[in-house]
Amino acid sequence: MNPARRVKAVLFDRDGTLVEDVPYNGDPGLVRPVEGAREALALLREAGIATGVVTNQSGVARGLLTEADVRRVNHRVDELLGPFDVFAVCPHGPDDGCRCRKPQPGMVLWAAGRVCTHPADLVVIGDIGADVEAARRAGAHGILVPNARTRPEETAAADHIAPDLVTAVRAVLDAVPRGRVLADERPVREAFTTGPAPGRCR
Repeated sequence: MNPARRVKAVLFDRDGTLVEDVPYNGDPGLVRPVEGAREALALLREAGIATGVVTNQSGVARGLLTEADVRRVNHRVDELLGPFDVFAVCPHGPDDGCRCRKPQPGMVLWAAGRVCTHPADLVVIGDIGADVEAARRAGAHGILVPNARTRPEETAAADHIAPDLVTAVRAVLDAVPRGRVLADERPVREAFTTGPAPGRCR
């Protein structure tokens, strides 16, 4: 993939990345944005970059949530952090064999189509290995923002790592990422190659 390409869309994992992770949450009242989420999303929208959410919700398959519960929580996420251009949800369990559940690429590819963006011009930001692996399989770019539940082997395997959402987003405002460890103290142009910004796909 050409590192000089401009990022046209950023897809975020939901739980543990954009909002605090509440296992199998079906209560909109428990939705709390993580630190830096609003700032990161504002930077993308100011730059004209589409935003979306791609989220595994196996609680539906396990009988712990309904699809209506997931929609209500997503609506609250959109109220607090939106508007998002696309939401993609996989309600299946890990043994269902679906192609949408991360680390499979189905949700990423579907969301890319919804925002008229080639996967090579898209970044997926998440907190576990399945998020960045789904990006890789889709032909997109993945950035891992580790937290307490991120396993060391997931961090070791990630192509790009950032300490927080704002750092991850600042790194892709000009072009797709090149450096592995993204840090605020590194000048952006040292870690990334910028290029001409082609018009957004309509």
